[in-house]
Amino acid sequence: MTLIKSISGIRGTIGGKTGEGLTPADAVKFAAAYGTWLKNRNSGDVTIVIGRDARLSGQMISDLVVATLQGVGINVINIGLSTTPTVEIAVPMENAQGGIIITASHNPKQWNALKLLNEKGEFISAQDGAEVLEIAEADSIDYAEVDDLGSLKHDDSYLMKHIDAIRNLNLVNVELIRKSNFKVVVDAVNSSGGIYIPSLLHALGVKEVVELYCEPTGHFPHNPEPLPENLTAISEKIKETGANLGIVVDPDVDRLAFVNEDGSMFGEEYTLVAVSDYVLMNTPGNTVSNLSSTISLREVTENHGCTYTAAAVGEVNVVNAMKATNAVIGGEGNGGIIYPELHYGRDALVGVGLFLTHLAKMQMKMTELRSMYPNYHISKNKIELEPGMDVDAILESVKNSYAEQEVDTTDGVKIYFGSEWAHLRKSNTEPIIRIYSESASEEKANELAHAIMDKIRSLA
Repeated sequence: MTLIKSISGIRGTIGGKTGEGLTPADAVKFAAAYGTWLKNRNSGDVTIVIGRDARLSGQMISDLVVATLQGVGINVINIGLSTTPTVEIAVPMENAQGGIIITASHNPKQWNALKLLNEKGEFISAQDGAEVLEIAEADSIDYAEVDDLGSLKHDDSYLMKHIDAIRNLNLVNVELIRKSNFKVVVDAVNSSGGIYIPSLLHALGVKEVVELYCEPTGHFPHNPEPLPENLTAISEKIKETGANLGIVVDPDVDRLAFVNEDGSMFGEEYTLVAVSDYVLMNTPGNTVSNLSSTISLREVTENHGCTYTAAAVGEVNVVNAMKATNAVIGGEGNGGIIYPELHYGRDALVGVGLFLTHLAKMQMKMTELRSMYPNYHISKNKIELEPGMDVDAILESVKNSYAEQEVDTTDGVKIYFGSEWAHLRKSNTEPIIRIYSESASEEKANELAHAIMDKIRSLA
């Protein structure tokens, strides 16, 4: 069993003993702490928007969280089976003081989590998260008396509100998409994307939508992280049906990957690159991605005469850098698109709208569009951590081992080897060290990653 408490929320595996897994008691404790934190910083009534993905424990955790917030004296708007970006846009639309998304994102089905938002519908800051953790550890919640219990309202209107907001964006051209007669296969890993992505595609005028794993049962048919090794079924379905492309999302629909018309991968790193290229063609400006993302975005940005900035890993860090640089587009190389014109959050749905417009304007096949962009390769690996490992000491030793190279310690350890790089960082959500490396070929990227992993094992 695993329970991870961090500044962005609480995440863990379902079951086990209190404090060792994400048990009902832990969900209640943390929801109460977050609710108390919001009440402390707001005068008058407090309202929170709640939504969840379709994972098996979602309804249980949602019921616990809703009841706990009411018990603290907070009004709850429950939008039910939803997506992370939908909850993010619902918070300001409702003039709410916060929001909770019940999802463990790309983690397997035994995991769940509470992701915490502020009044802007953005993830709370490190300082705010630390305050919530402090309240949770103090375990001194003041619950409301019977006349002061919070109210509960169910609202199922946000699917269409989110879709309408995307359709109304200046850079989303519904008529052009309709005329392109796209046939699209969707793999939504049997979560809420199975409702949201097909609904969006129909609203955008897509000719034919082939649904694969779009029943929101929470029984993930494969590892839910949208990596090539997990996408063999959609690759075959595209070739079988003669589709123009495939769309893949993770369980909470904040990550987006595309598959080409021949079944090959467009590359989740290139989701942001292609969408940014389209945005910069029409609205030149700055871009941001995190340190573990491909350098292709920097090259595309500079080709448009604009400025690229690298941020520490984590959506909060990317958003802060985007605001500081007034970026017009940004995100993360894991397929996370952040388009400030709509909201400051990773949003696969807005990514779909922008990408399909781009593809329609270019009048290209997916493979042709992909060939327009630099062809770097990123190798993504991880090492499982044993209990008691001193990860910070390991990373420090790795840094010292490569003292002759250029090293960036903004977030973990990033080592540059000429045009290649390797980035090592401790995960905030899993007991692992992530090792990302990039080079001009897949073979060289893998070789670099394995050399770094051997170094870590020898130090551990």
